[in-house]
Amino acid sequence: MDQPIEPIKLTAFSHGSGCGCKIAPAVLSRILGENASTQLFPNLLIGNSTRDDAAVMAIDDDRVIISTTDFFMPIVDDPFDFGGIASVNAISDIYAMGGKPLMAIAILGWPIDKLAPEIAAQVMAGARAACDRAGIPLAGGHSIDSPEPIFGLAVTGIANKAFIKANSTATVGCELYLTKPLGIGILATAEKRGKLREQDLGKAAKLMLQLNSIGEQLGKLESVKAMTDVTGFGFLGHLIEMCEGANLSAEVDYSKVPLIEGIKFYLDQFIYPDMTMRNFQSYSSKVSTLTGEQLFTLCDPQTSGGLLIAVEPTEKDRFIQLCSQFGLELTALGSMVEKGEKVVRMV
Repeated sequence: MDQPIEPIKLTAFSHGSGCGCKIAPAVLSRILGENASTQLFPNLLIGNSTRDDAAVMAIDDDRVIISTTDFFMPIVDDPFDFGGIASVNAISDIYAMGGKPLMAIAILGWPIDKLAPEIAAQVMAGARAACDRAGIPLAGGHSIDSPEPIFGLAVTGIANKAFIKANSTATVGCELYLTKPLGIGILATAEKRGKLREQDLGKAAKLMLQLNSIGEQLGKLESVKAMTDVTGFGFLGHLIEMCEGANLSAEVDYSKVPLIEGIKFYLDQFIYPDMTMRNFQSYSSKVSTLTGEQLFTLCDPQTSGGLLIAVEPTEKDRFIQLCSQFGLELTALGSMVEKGEKVVRMV
């Protein structure tokens, strides 16, 4: 008879967690800044230049292929949930472009000398379950023996060229909406430190496992001018990318920003991911003065976070109706304005 697998604390085997493992924005700019291709690819519609969520390649006059990859170290202790969260997070990049995911390929790094292969099998099972919910096959993959557990997907999607939503195409006056509350990184850090309250158990995982499938339908709305998903650079980091891509600024009403209920309890104990401060240091000069709470929530690295959407206000009725059909009751949290001294200003 097979012996049951002993419960393990998966996050104890990695120095980082989830999208908090990402290289800080300022460092990433140094890595990518001198790596522009010298060869032109006319069919490559979206590449590295705007730091978008995925690459987009035209395959004919009407259709495009969308390609992305995302992987990280455990953000939760449950292997099945880890596989599911990493998969939902990767698939989100396709939705953030307004596309439809087609298939996924797994990326697995596993410390064979520290963690049993059966635990990796649970990670894969969680990934397959997430792909099933997205209606796509987990069609293959690649694995290596690595010092820390790593998992993610490479995902391929498709879209009509007219429906693609970049992160750089917002216009002045667009209202900003966010489909998931902030604070996932804070709760994940509290769990890793053994400080998570009983009433908050599973709260972050539930959010991270929610597919951003509404993005495929948002791609068809002309009123949606730009879209991205909020992950490791935090809300402010991804909003700054949206602003700089469009050569605009944004004004944000912090009182309208959705936060996970009870998150302030952990901020009062100074529980937050290390990546929060690295995020802030990378783009603090581009943002107006923040309070302590604003810094720790708006710079909090999200894993499998929500979609940040720029919507033309004069044509937002269909947007609000569509969101309601997906169970989302959203409130505008800010707007895009003419470029100012600061890229993002709190109002």
